[in-house]
Amino acid sequence: MQRRTLLKLGVATGTALALIGGSVSLLHEPAWRDGRLTDAGRAVLGAVARAVLDGSLPAALAPREIALAAHLDRMDATLRALPTAMQREIADLLALLAIPPGRLALAGLTTDWPRADVLQLQSALQGMRASRVSLRQQAYHALRDLTHGAYFADSATWSQLGYPGPTPID
Repeated sequence: MQRRTLLKLGVATGTALALIGGSVSLLHEPAWRDGRLTDAGRAVLGAVARAVLDGSLPAALAPREIALAAHLDRMDATLRALPTAMQREIADLLALLAIPPGRLALAGLTTDWPRADVLQLQSALQGMRASRVSLRQQAYHALRDLTHGAYFADSATWSQLGYPGPTPID
């Protein structure tokens, strides 16, 4: 494939995602409204966090749920800090992933996000990462990077990495 064709394909898929995601958010509950994640957005990002952060989250159910809720609150703050155009792109992606046809087409996941187990979620994300379709790869990297960024921004998670924190400057 020629470089020009590849660039055109990238622009076309990006435009398609914006149009489809924008239409979906008009017809269904948007994933991002008034600077906050909606229940639909929290469901997608909560499921992604369960898969991506598996092994980093507390093992016991109650502490894990508390950690996920705190993570989603940090995700709200992280998304609010992004430029408006990027917020719209992520909102479109989440809106598309929140509906069954979009979830199936983009993630290959047949089960609803909250009901999928960690192995199903990891398999779906791995399929996105390894896909030959650049749009699926880009979606995977955005979801993974946002998840890691928001989760490890909390100093309480640093010990899991063996990171003692920043060195004090005297």
